[in-house]
Amino acid sequence: MNLGMYLARGARQWADRPAVLFRDGALSYRELELRSNRLAHALKGLGLQRGDRVAVVSPNRPEIVELECALYKAGLVKVALNSRLAHQELADALANAEPVACLAGPEHRQMVDAAAQGVVGLAHRIAFDPEPDDAQAGWRGYEELLAAASDAHFHEEMRPEELAVLHYTSGSTGKLKAAMQTVGNRFASLRKNAMGRMHASPGDMLMLSGPITHASGMFIQPMLFQGATILLMEGFRPGEYLEAIEKHRVTMAFLVPAMIYALLAEPSLRTRDLSSLRLLSYGAAPMSPARIREAWAAFGPVLAQGYGAGETTGGVVGLGIADHAAAIEGGRDALLSACGRPFCESDVQVLDDAGCPVSGDAVGEICVRGPDVFAGYWREPEQTAQALDGQGWLRTGDLARVDEQGYIFIVDRKKEMLVSGGFNVYPSEIEAVLAQHPAIYEVCVVGIPDDHWGETVKAVVVLREGAKADDSEIMDFCRGRLADFKRPRSVDFVPQLPKNGNGKLSRKDVREHYWRGRERRVN
Repeated sequence: MNLGMYLARGARQWADRPAVLFRDGALSYRELELRSNRLAHALKGLGLQRGDRVAVVSPNRPEIVELECALYKAGLVKVALNSRLAHQELADALANAEPVACLAGPEHRQMVDAAAQGVVGLAHRIAFDPEPDDAQAGWRGYEELLAAASDAHFHEEMRPEELAVLHYTSGSTGKLKAAMQTVGNRFASLRKNAMGRMHASPGDMLMLSGPITHASGMFIQPMLFQGATILLMEGFRPGEYLEAIEKHRVTMAFLVPAMIYALLAEPSLRTRDLSSLRLLSYGAAPMSPARIREAWAAFGPVLAQGYGAGETTGGVVGLGIADHAAAIEGGRDALLSACGRPFCESDVQVLDDAGCPVSGDAVGEICVRGPDVFAGYWREPEQTAQALDGQGWLRTGDLARVDEQGYIFIVDRKKEMLVSGGFNVYPSEIEAVLAQHPAIYEVCVVGIPDDHWGETVKAVVVLREGAKADDSEIMDFCRGRLADFKRPRSVDFVPQLPKNGNGKLSRKDVREHYWRGRERRVN
């Protein structure tokens, strides 16, 4: 089995159809097949062996799609790193993954050079859009590499349990951790997307503006498998996004709620022709019912929601267009607070601490098992043991209840993670940075409700005796030390933080102050 074999089929059936649109250019299915073949041969020619890791650090560009296809064909492991990572986060990820090769654009090559110092085994650095001094720094040009390689198709036969992707996300220990997604996991992801809400045809076009090194990248192979076109955006700018839907007659889109909120506030929304859009899928963070209704009125009956994670190789629970219609037009208001019902092969249940399903008003933890559940965390056996219970269940850490029709309603998070703009953020990671500030005696970081981002990061600070600092100084201290989506957006100063009976910080009590009066403890 190999996902790369389907691209060869696509090149035969839809040779001249665009597989990827980017800026003013198009990459056809035939071109994507040939260029990914060249890259696969080139990487093998450099001496990379089956199972070796290959990292990429870059904003969205077609070469990332070519790379993913090539890595599947060659039996290599994709390590896609968010281009918004701060220096230390990138250094931690590279040291953890120990890639044999790393690809980067001009925006990140100096950062990679600095972060990769001491990384064992990083033998090859490959440059998108190389500049004159890159060769002296040890970077080889991407196009030069492809030009010297064969375009003949090949793919390695892979076993389902072999590693395909290291999917990095923030860890509760304060450092990035990587979910090990296997070949079998990625095939399961392809099936559930093609059979579920992301079902597409050769005439469809999916627009992706979020980083395809993150959640948006889960849709690349399912779209290519079905002969659809991926319209790849370099970033998200509301006006340009709406213009692109109208210009290219986009039929499908994936957004996090914060992006939808920005579109709703965009003045040109009222004048754009968005009639081609048949699906606007959202996920990666909860969306408030009031905003869902607003989006339904603005975009029409096209909304669908997905719930999942890197550990489940994408969505496992969905609230489809028909569910949204039943809630908004059929008077079933409560459904807008649900994340949906399980779909495809995923076995999703809400279990209590004893492993028994809950019902009625009882709250339990969302647990998942099936072919899409990851193999564990790379080089993190203790965290793997905490997440996987030994009976095949992944314990997500999300607390929920389930109604008599199987709809799941998330009510809180068991873990201390918060979600801001679709990105997972762990308080301990931020606290570890803030603790380095000379004026801070003690700090507690929590997520507070925000209508745009779902949650934003709040730092609650106790200053050292006699020390002075204001909120701007505290927030600026995090620049360069944390990715921008992790930095505190506000700071409160208090004389002391609440403690429990054991003298430990009571984060629950700190958080409660900001969420008091809200039925749901996710926004």
